[in-house]
Amino acid sequence: MKKVLLVILAVVMVASMFVGCAKEALLPEVGMITDAGTIDDKSFNQGTWEGVVEACDDFGYEEKYLKPSGTTDADYMTEITNLVDSGRKLVVCPGFKFEATIFQAQDKYPDVKFVLIDGTPHSADYSEFRQENNVVSIFFAEEQSGFLAAVAVAVEKPDAEFGFIGGMEIPAVQKFNWGFQQGLAYANKNLDTNVTIKAENVIYQGTFSEVAAGTAIAAQMFDKGVDVIFAAAGGVGVGVITEAKNRAVAGDEVYVVGVDVDQYPDGVYEGDKSVVLTSAMKSIGVAAYDMVKAYNESTFPGGQTLIFDASNNGVQIPDNNPNLSRAAVKAYEDVLAGLQDGSITVAMEQGSLIK
Repeated sequence: MKKVLLVILAVVMVASMFVGCAKEALLPEVGMITDAGTIDDKSFNQGTWEGVVEACDDFGYEEKYLKPSGTTDADYMTEITNLVDSGRKLVVCPGFKFEATIFQAQDKYPDVKFVLIDGTPHSADYSEFRQENNVVSIFFAEEQSGFLAAVAVAVEKPDAEFGFIGGMEIPAVQKFNWGFQQGLAYANKNLDTNVTIKAENVIYQGTFSEVAAGTAIAAQMFDKGVDVIFAAAGGVGVGVITEAKNRAVAGDEVYVVGVDVDQYPDGVYEGDKSVVLTSAMKSIGVAAYDMVKAYNESTFPGGQTLIFDASNNGVQIPDNNPNLSRAAVKAYEDVLAGLQDGSITVAMEQGSLIK
């Protein structure tokens, strides 16, 4: 019996050593810093982080994220320094607020590679724009994403009144709004719908973090007769979804269009019923994954600006849309094909509101 116990103990010790070695084998080379909001914001930060985590799992890296104490350049630089000091050689920064910080970091840490999503490095006073070979900038065609989602939901709700709630009034959010408006207009003109969206129901809250504000603005819109709200607003959008869920539970038929990632699960309020019709998605996770993969393969596209749009599957709605009919999905697929072959174009500017 003693010999058996000794053998078992030896096996356990050896196994423990292998586990320890496996953990040590993970290279602490990849990190991410959150923008305004949290890592589980159901939107931009979370989508980016999920791509980072998946890539690190595939390529044997130990991922790490840090949340700054504030949103100033100094706050961001502090966390970049912390990641670099912890051994990170690739740092992913999602959001335009990192532009001025990366402008400094690219010189301060020339041996570190940076991924800047939705931004271009520039000086704090905007007097100089410069991107070194250790930085890749990634942008998305949000106007196409908004357009695609609008066509689908217009066909699904052909007589609905729509609203839009954005976070900060920055280009990425504006393009979602403008593309969405153009998509509704396209559906009215080409797909036999009669949807509306009024100027009073297009609102930028001003942040990506005020959940309660999103709830309050959504309540006002729904009270005025809006049926569907497109929320491109991070945490503010979480508040919009919460308000829609509360009303759905009470028997009201109101809906939300999600953003950045598939937000259908976040809209579930009873069984598998959700207030999220579909989501205007950007392949944020794919972009983050691809950059970690490129780093791993020594093909990091430093110095380049990459555009993810319909032509390279950078924008879309979810593969699975329980709240959309086959007709709505078919309309989306047709428009996606049109964007890909160039027969349909979306302007990156404000369109005429459908009143």
